[in-house]
Amino acid sequence: MGRLASLTSRLVVTAVALVLLVSLLIGTVATLAVRSYLLGQVDDDVRAALQRAEYVAASQFFVPCSTPAPPAGGVPDDLDDRDRGPGDGDDPGRGQSVGTLTAFFEQDAGTDPAGCVLTPGEDGRPGTRALSTAALDLLADLPADGRPREVDLPGVGSYRVAVRETATGGYTVAAGLPTDDLDGVVSTLVTTEVVLILLGGAVAGLAGLLVVRRQLRPLREVADTAHTVAELPLAQGEIDLTERVPAHLTDERTEVGRVGSALNTLLAHVGSSLEARHRSELQVRQFVADASHELRTPLATIAGYTELARRRPDDATAVTTALAKVEEESGRMTSLVEDLLLLARLDAGRPLESAPVDLTRLLLEAVSDARVLSPDHHWRLELPEEAPAEVDGDEQRLHQVVTNLLTNARKYTPAGSTVTVTALPDGFRVHDDGPGFPPELLDHAFERFARGDTARTRGGAAAPGGAGLGLALVEAIVTAHGGRVTLVSRPGDTAVEVTLPGAVD
Repeated sequence: MGRLASLTSRLVVTAVALVLLVSLLIGTVATLAVRSYLLGQVDDDVRAALQRAEYVAASQFFVPCSTPAPPAGGVPDDLDDRDRGPGDGDDPGRGQSVGTLTAFFEQDAGTDPAGCVLTPGEDGRPGTRALSTAALDLLADLPADGRPREVDLPGVGSYRVAVRETATGGYTVAAGLPTDDLDGVVSTLVTTEVVLILLGGAVAGLAGLLVVRRQLRPLREVADTAHTVAELPLAQGEIDLTERVPAHLTDERTEVGRVGSALNTLLAHVGSSLEARHRSELQVRQFVADASHELRTPLATIAGYTELARRRPDDATAVTTALAKVEEESGRMTSLVEDLLLLARLDAGRPLESAPVDLTRLLLEAVSDARVLSPDHHWRLELPEEAPAEVDGDEQRLHQVVTNLLTNARKYTPAGSTVTVTALPDGFRVHDDGPGFPPELLDHAFERFARGDTARTRGGAAAPGGAGLGLALVEAIVTAHGGRVTLVSRPGDTAVEVTLPGAVD
């Protein structure tokens, strides 16, 4: 069973079994046809022998199984040499072949039946051998309709026998021929067929093994590719999954080609998934490092000022300054932790509230707050003239999105820059004419802890930037609403557009 587990073995065994089955059917049909043909010839000979036996029974001076005298008037003209009976001349076997069975049953109940079988004589002339009483009884029980039947006669063997009543003479005549030759021919044919079928099965098995192995060679190459990939260390780190099934084994018109193409598609998908996993691992490591760095600075500041207040408890100014710095850094850490917690909740798929939000009012309030916080910038708000813009969403989180974008524009553009907020039918856009994002940062602007260089820091390097979570929160909140954020930036022209679904008409 272990050897038959392979596809090659099963295909070869199936092919050989089909060859043997078809050969067996053909051999059986051929044997039956040959036997039927030969049996028909024997039956024709039996009928001819029966006709000659009837002629003998009608002969004058008839003595069963002996040499009768010629009939009055001679031999009828309608019987040729083959049909001349034992009464023609003094040869009792004239016209009958050796082994022919002849039996005569006189209709007079007082006469015993007589029967004999022609046998080869020592001098070349045929002799006779009398039938036993048991054989004659079997012949007497046969229907006298002239149809050949197969009978197994005691002491004689298997015969095809026909029985018929003579038209004259008051006799019932039986004639038959042995079936030994027929059985020998059929037996030889069957033996030959069995030998040929076995040889054909062996040849079919060998040829099938060679052909199947050759046809399955491409499948083994595909399996080798899969084994090669399986041996790669895929658990961690960067994976270089470049192994692929050769192009000549990816033809979709063949079964092996479909398997090879499917495996290549699977490997491409696995490769992209592993690359995404590796990038995610790197982002997590970078995220942990950045978060640790952002938290370490205020913690170090708090520890330093706490130590200062502990060492100078009598200095009211130092204590007041220390407490103020502790409070400021605590607030900074609280804001950072809250932002991180919000990102974690959004990543976990926590649902947000959904209610109609007046986007026009939300933008108006955010721009008014920005004017108060940064009067040195020029703030513009463009609202639709017809109906107020409304969307379905979480008002508090959407307000945080607008505030983060305006804070980002306020921090990273110099004084005198113009920031324009435009309400759209399905969202809004924030545009500024500042220096724009650095080209190397543009593709990573929405990643966590991504920061611009000092060129986007208002007031130069002396003014510290944020933690780098503002735009990451914007994208996470908008994505949680089912929307999207796009960024286009070049010097003097930076625009962030937020598109939200579920606009209310």
